[in-house]
Amino acid sequence: MPESLTLLLPDAAATADLGRRVAAGASPPPPDGFTVWLQGELGAGKTTLVRALLQALGHAGRVPSPTYTLVEPYELPAGPAHHVDLYRLQDPAEAEYLGLAELPAAGGWLLVEWPERGAGFLPGPDLRVKLAVAGSGREAQLEAGSAAGAAALRCIAKA
Repeated sequence: MPESLTLLLPDAAATADLGRRVAAGASPPPPDGFTVWLQGELGAGKTTLVRALLQALGHAGRVPSPTYTLVEPYELPAGPAHHVDLYRLQDPAEAEYLGLAELPAAGGWLLVEWPERGAGFLPGPDLRVKLAVAGSGREAQLEAGSAAGAAALRCIAKA
């Protein structure tokens, strides 16, 4: 049974705090990288979480949504990170051309929004984060997909 955690996030600040907790819980990433799948409808808070995570890892600049560029790379003190948004993919095979399967091997972070649109062509998640609107806030369901993800989840739960 995979380890999991459900959190209620009353506002955007709580979503950002979760992003910082994910960064802290999985730092430094393992040598083969750390992959986070972010799932949820439009407006659920996926990009808000990624912005806070990247800032917690040392990125001081702007964090645009990669909806149109598909992949935004970052060089961080904690290692390389790639923020990916697959919302616009029409066919999962299109993800193969982005070379995403090789990115976590760099020992950094792979943060994938809409991973279901790249099914079969993405590395599995170390940590899956599902965000859903819950009243005026959000509900986050986190699930470990690897030993590194389980270790991160335990740190997130303690924070």
